[in-house]
Amino acid sequence: MQQKWLAVGVSLFMLIAVLAVPQQPPQDKSKRPSPHETASVTLKGKKITIDYGRPFLKGRKVGQELAPYGKVWRTGADEATMLTTEIDLNIGGIKVPAGKYTLYTLPSEGTWKLIINKQTGQWGTKYDESQDLGRVDMKKTDLPQSVEQFTISFDKKGESTVDLNLDWENTRVSVALKVD
Repeated sequence: MQQKWLAVGVSLFMLIAVLAVPQQPPQDKSKRPSPHETASVTLKGKKITIDYGRPFLKGRKVGQELAPYGKVWRTGADEATMLTTEIDLNIGGIKVPAGKYTLYTLPSEGTWKLIINKQTGQWGTKYDESQDLGRVDMKKTDLPQSVEQFTISFDKKGESTVDLNLDWENTRVSVALKVD
């Protein structure tokens, strides 16, 4: 009888220990509710990539439940959205040396701002304004049809210029990236 109670006690202890551990996101990104993708483009033979999580609308509204207006947003889901560039860039007037950066946005009903931040490797909600390299206005346009899943893309304009596009719901915000 004593062994039975000991087994029950050990089992209960193990259950409590498992439940007490904070839940971490799945290590396998394919098992997350927001899939992760990479957008990339090559300018003057050098690669530019953005790694990000792609949340779905699921009936929610951009500017309200998702990417709330007036608050810095992680520009995706999960880990901070990472820009890696092998070449010096000019992003909307901001000089961005080759390297790794985090991209945040400041959504609004009017003009959105792209925030280029020097801190990297953090969870997306760990924003440190003191690490900003700069902020730039993004051009906002209406899309002809709704985009359910957040999408980052590049629209190549020439050998040394590309538009960075963020599409979601009925909105596209974009900014020019040029080889500096």
